[in-house]
Amino acid sequence: MFTTFYPPYSFGGDAIGVQRMARALAARGHEVTVVHDEDSYLILGGKPGVEGAPDGVRRIGLRAANGFLSNLLTQQMGRPTVHAARIRALIDEIRPDIIWHNNLSLVGGPGLLAYGDAFKVYEAHEHWLVCPTHVLWRYGRELCDKRECLRCVVSYRRPPQLWRGTGLLERMLDRADLVIAKSEFSRAKHAEFGLGQPMTVLPYFLPDLAPATTSEAPSPHPRPYFLFVGRLEKIKGLQDVFPAMEKFPDADLLILGDGDYAPELKRLAAGQERIRFLGRKTPEELDAYYRGALALIVPSICYETFGIILIESFRLGTPVIARNLGPFPEIVAASGGGLLFGDEEELLAAMRTFAFDPEARARMAAAARAGFAEHWREDRVLAAYEARFAEAARQAGRHALADRLAAGAFTIGTGAR
Repeated sequence: MFTTFYPPYSFGGDAIGVQRMARALAARGHEVTVVHDEDSYLILGGKPGVEGAPDGVRRIGLRAANGFLSNLLTQQMGRPTVHAARIRALIDEIRPDIIWHNNLSLVGGPGLLAYGDAFKVYEAHEHWLVCPTHVLWRYGRELCDKRECLRCVVSYRRPPQLWRGTGLLERMLDRADLVIAKSEFSRAKHAEFGLGQPMTVLPYFLPDLAPATTSEAPSPHPRPYFLFVGRLEKIKGLQDVFPAMEKFPDADLLILGDGDYAPELKRLAAGQERIRFLGRKTPEELDAYYRGALALIVPSICYETFGIILIESFRLGTPVIARNLGPFPEIVAASGGGLLFGDEEELLAAMRTFAFDPEARARMAAAARAGFAEHWREDRVLAAYEARFAEAARQAGRHALADRLAAGAFTIGTGAR
């Protein structure tokens, strides 16, 4: 697996998604190696966390003598530069059955797809294939509805990538045997912005947990509350929730997470005692906050590719209030585990439903849990991956690999690498 960010050198959910897949495959007997770029995380001000317990995944972090120059060369040339020889040597050493590309922006760019002769997968955790800034958020202030890439990239203070106008990405992506989108919305958005390769939709997943109820443990907060979980960035839309909270004295808003926009959010929330910034929490603490919440609020104002926090909430039987944007409507529709909003009045109406209609909340909580089990539980999603990988391998003429995949490589484990 190749990816730019990977724990503990990572910020967001895409890296956790890659790690979750790597661990799931390692647990099924596969040899899994993840190659990522440590410099990209450190240059952006990240501080690596503590390395977790051994999980069966071999992690190789690339680091250069001049990390900034290494990243800049890859970003500008669209291919591996400083680490090119080492990447080739690793592929020759491992001789993988599958090369799984994730966020390639700084670990090698699209040129990395030319390396090796294994079955190749590209998984689009972001919209990087069609957007130099990854998020289709134009000029840092609005949803993107047409290409104005040069001016937009400059507004982000990033150097333009001239290779994007040469057809390099399209030629390299043609080398992939399978291209994955994380939602129907994301697949449609890639096509709308000109991606010609067909994409298969395969969502994120979570391992199952034993059903838990709020009665099994005390609530972590003394008052009824709504919950926000995620990085504190402007595009996550949390600032739009604060005016509604001023008009809703019957519950608090607990904010779990941190990020560059935290100081501005705290300024906007100044004087609202019912808005609490609680910082980052451990997974066990997060579960307790999810279970105790009236609902999870997901107010992102940009085009997400999926929305893993929704299924985190569903897994614990907590419904959601999500903005009617991007992939959220399809996730809520598939589960029946929440409500959508488009403006402040609709947000307030959803908050009132969860605060004052216990029967409606209980119904959506049960639907959330059932929807998770049906659509996003680890075994269900891995079975879908297995079937689609086997089909694509057979189409690529890799019949031996297709047979191993069809025999249960992802659901039982057959020791591939």
